Formats: sequence, C-alpha cells, structure tokens
Amino acid sequence: MRGRRRIRTAVAALLCAGALAGCTAGEPAARAPGTTATPRTTPKPVPSPSPLWDVSPASVAAVGDSVTRAFDACAILADCPESSWATGTDTAVNSLAMRLLGPEKAAARSWNLARSGARMAELPEQMAAAAAERPELVTVMMGANDACRATPELMTPVADFRTQFETALARLRKGAPKAQVYVASVPSLMHLWSTGRIVPMGLEVWKLGVCGAMLADAADLGASAERRRAEVQDRVVAYNRVLSEVCAKDERCRYDGGAVFGFRFDRAQLSPWDFFHPSRDGQARLAELAYRRITAE
Repeated sequence: MRGRRRIRTAVAALLCAGALAGCTAGEPAARAPGTTATPRTTPKPVPSPSPLWDVSPASVAAVGDSVTRAFDACAILADCPESSWATGTDTAVNSLAMRLLGPEKAAARSWNLARSGARMAELPEQMAAAAAERPELVTVMMGANDACRATPELMTPVADFRTQFETALARLRKGAPKAQVYVASVPSLMHLWSTGRIVPMGLEVWKLGVCGAMLADAADLGASAERRRAEVQDRVVAYNRVLSEVCAKDERCRYDGGAVFGFRFDRAQLSPWDFFHPSRDGQARLAELAYRRITAE
C-alpha cells in the first residue's frame, strides 16, 4: 500500500508540473467527490492612469516673438494680434484658440504675451507672465530672432539658448506646474530666403535690415554669401535640437517634431510688406500645424 501511495504521489506531482496547474506534490490531480473547491480570488482590474496630455485644453497663453504677434500680417510695420496663429480672432486665420475653445471663449480664455523682436533671453519673463494666468496650455514660438541678427557673429550661442529655454520652462513650472506646453520649431530661414529672393520688392525691403545674417545681399550667390547663410541655417537646426531635447524632459511638453521648420511657406503665405513674416494665410497654416499636434491622441 505504501508503495502504491508513493507511486500515486509521484504521478500527481508530474501531472501538476506538466500542466502548471498550481497543485502541490502529494495531492491528487482531481479532488475527491464531495470536497469543496477552494475559491479563487479574482484580481481587481487596475485602472489605467489618466493621460497627462489633454487634447482639449480650456485656456491658452501664447509667448514668443513677432510671428505670434502677427507682425506685418494685416498692416505694414504693425502687430496684428487679431490675426495671430495662436490667439487671434480673425476667422480667416482660425487661430489655435478658436479651434480649441470656440469663437466665444477664445477672447476671454486666451492671452497673447509675445513681443515683436523678442529673443530667447526674454522667454523666462514671458513664461512667468503666462503662469500668472493659470492657462491649461502655453504655446511657445521663439528663436528666430536669436538667429536673425545683423551678422552671424551676433547670433545667440547654442549653450546660452539652451540655458535660457530651460530657465523659461522652470519659471512656468513654478507658477503653473500642470500647464501643458506646445513648442513650435524655428522656421527655416534658408527657405524664407529662397522664396522671397525671387521677388524684386522683397529684395528691396530686405536691404532695410530684415534678418541681416540671412537676408543681407540676398541676390549674392557667391561662395562667401552661401557660407554665411549655411552658418545661420545650421544655427537654426541647433536651436531646434535644443527645443526638442529640453521639451522631451518635461512630461507635459510637446515639441512639434520640426513641423514649422519643415513647412514650405510660399509667396502667398508671406507678408506682402516684408516677404518674411507670415501673412494671414501663413498664420492660418501655423494654426493648423499646432492644432494637429496638440490634439493628437
């Protein structure tokens, strides 16, 4: 009898191991009739964490430079904030704020804190002002003026650009820790040059000092001029790398993936007064790019 019991025990152990049924050696594979099965505890479902990114924020603050102020979009040498891609009320532009909030709420729940001519060094101050409004979304478009200096030697060093952007995000987080941030890439200044240089009026306007590092002597295709433009374009690429890397460290920040840099503005999308800043149509394209990125699941 003892030998048979040992055999049954060994067989049961092998069956359990092969089937991974969770039984223990020494127990029969099947329960004896009349015994009560041990109830199994059903694990409680673990709720999925709420996504940190809200695709429908209820308020928008915009920081940046002349592009966000819609400079030269609807009047010569003037800001046109009503035509801003970020917070404008111009129905032809259909700004980001209008797309997210609707026309009625856009005016009351959006703030344009950008300043024409601003460089990255000013962004911490603008971010502090944005934080004071407690927005759910902050849009950032900054960096073109850091490259658009009189000469390439005057461009903001990349290391300084990085420190200033990191400081700006820290200032925002201090006052608005849960605000989402959309960061637009710096536009391709080389593309703007190649588009506007074929317009005679554009060449004349640029002689007044528009983005000298890139646009000075715009008709000159000599080696020296080409090297100067390439240096400026390389700096823009480096700035965009900084924006991407710094934004990636913040869980509530989305970089546009280079969408603005890669967008090919045509003549109709450039200001008819300076052939450099976006026209109302160009502003509409920027709004579309931002809305697509912000509302992506």
